[in-house]
Amino acid sequence: MNRILLAGDHFVRNDLLADRLRAAAGEHDLRTLELPWPLVPFGRVAEVDEASDVEDELSDLAGDAEVIVTQMAPVTKRVLAAAPSLRLVVCTRGGPVNVNVDACTERGVLVCNTPGRNAVAAAEHALTLILSTVRAIPRIHGTVAAGEWRSDLYAYDECGLELGGSTVGLVGYGAIGSRVARMLLAFDAQVLVADPFVAADSLPGGVALVGLDELLSRSDVVSLHARLTPETAGMIDAAALAAMRPGGYVVNSARGGLVDYDALAAALDSGHVAGAGFDVFPAEPPPADWPLLRSDRVVMTPHLAGATRQTAHRAAELGAAAVAAFLAGDRPPGLVNPAALG
Repeated sequence: MNRILLAGDHFVRNDLLADRLRAAAGEHDLRTLELPWPLVPFGRVAEVDEASDVEDELSDLAGDAEVIVTQMAPVTKRVLAAAPSLRLVVCTRGGPVNVNVDACTERGVLVCNTPGRNAVAAAEHALTLILSTVRAIPRIHGTVAAGEWRSDLYAYDECGLELGGSTVGLVGYGAIGSRVARMLLAFDAQVLVADPFVAADSLPGGVALVGLDELLSRSDVVSLHARLTPETAGMIDAAALAAMRPGGYVVNSARGGLVDYDALAAALDSGHVAGAGFDVFPAEPPPADWPLLRSDRVVMTPHLAGATRQTAHRAAELGAAAVAAFLAGDRPPGLVNPAALG
């Protein structure tokens, strides 16, 4: 029997991981470590990021583990040094930022992730943010909750947009962006996509591939679904916002670093941007004095786009599939460091 350490948390739980693993790969020697996330925020641990601070506990338990399955545990050089039998790390998230992939590769330890695990949840959340932003739902809810009956909000200048007939620009067309596009088409929206890695002939009818400048100038709503890279960092800056049509909306459910939020605050203050929706921020959590926290034209959620029970189940299923393939001698799905195969 293979020795497998499950380092689950309060979202992708150990019981989910164990159930899916038994179904996919049979009985094995399972050991568990429960991580405190999300009850305790993640952060940087040694040389890895977005991890739970359990390096000591993980090092103590990983001694004879051949496989580690986790979402948030810090797989650092120190942990690898304490786990001489380790051959596979499965990170049940889209990007293994909490795993020192280079150190694993040097050791011949395979690293897998689970891309697409939260695509459905994130796409639905993005659409929710778009609808809530263009119709100002939180602000209007607040008036009713305060005992007001604001029929004056029916005034033309107070009204929002319909998605039907509007143009929505999607910056990024991966697993999430492409699903958002399909949902928008059902609303009869015109969809523009800016993504250098997408071929125009791969897009469905009603979706057009354009450059970022054209997308900004033509879109009523700009929704971000790009990865954060050196090339995309700060891409929605003052110049990009100025290129948008007046009265447009910006929604960011991808990564906070894509947007210059100071420039966006200025565009909101001037009225050039009518409203914005965020699930991600320049710092998480944002500081208490961050100006946009007080704007009634901003809709915010605390980086929860992927938070559904189905996402947790899917993460466990994909992680178990990677372990099962590895134990069967096959190349596991989601492998991020094929150089470790030797």
